[in-house]
Amino acid sequence: MSFLLSVNIGSATPTDHSDIGVTGIDKRPVDGPVEVRAPGPKGVGGSGLVGDRVCDLRNHGGNDQAVYAYAREDLDAWAAELGRELPSGSFGENLTTTGIDLTAALIGERWAIGERVVLEVSCPRIPCRTFAGWLGERGWVKTFTQLAIPGAHLRVIRPGTIKPGDRVAVVHRPDHDVTIGLAFRALTIEAHLLPRLLVADALPDEDKERVAKRTPVTVDDLPD
Repeated sequence: MSFLLSVNIGSATPTDHSDIGVTGIDKRPVDGPVEVRAPGPKGVGGSGLVGDRVCDLRNHGGNDQAVYAYAREDLDAWAAELGRELPSGSFGENLTTTGIDLTAALIGERWAIGERVVLEVSCPRIPCRTFAGWLGERGWVKTFTQLAIPGAHLRVIRPGTIKPGDRVAVVHRPDHDVTIGLAFRALTIEAHLLPRLLVADALPDEDKERVAKRTPVTVDDLPD
């Protein structure tokens, strides 16, 4: 069974690792229900969780990155790799899940959470220097990228409230093979995979634009 192990929110914290001097990456688990809704377009809207803070609106947040999920199983693997504890929320994730292979989640896959909320997998998390500074691990962006377990951003399809312990059920899987893992590798260090992303309609427009700029291949050019 898949469920939310924790729901995590954060406030603005001063940092030397962000161009704007503050970050909301320090997410902490909460006990009660949290309202989830679409925050608005990137650059204007922040987090999809009421009470959670996204500080750098130019690069983070907005409808396509309303909610960030990371699997407890993957955090445990990183904890073993790094030799340190990684409590839920350590990667700045809003949802710490269990029982879900997030790397294998499909772009456009939809999750029903609790009694009402429906979220849609939109894109992988791309590491930044704020993330590296927060973890304090030397060469973190390179390490995180090479292992390619990025977690998933989600958009809000149906708002409502969620809480720790809520069951997560996959209610729709699109008819393509573009997973979070594939999209991450294509958008970072395996550019030859970029044409494969074009079949994923739910990929955010800004990522589609990145694909278009880096390859002239169209869907019609792809092999059957």
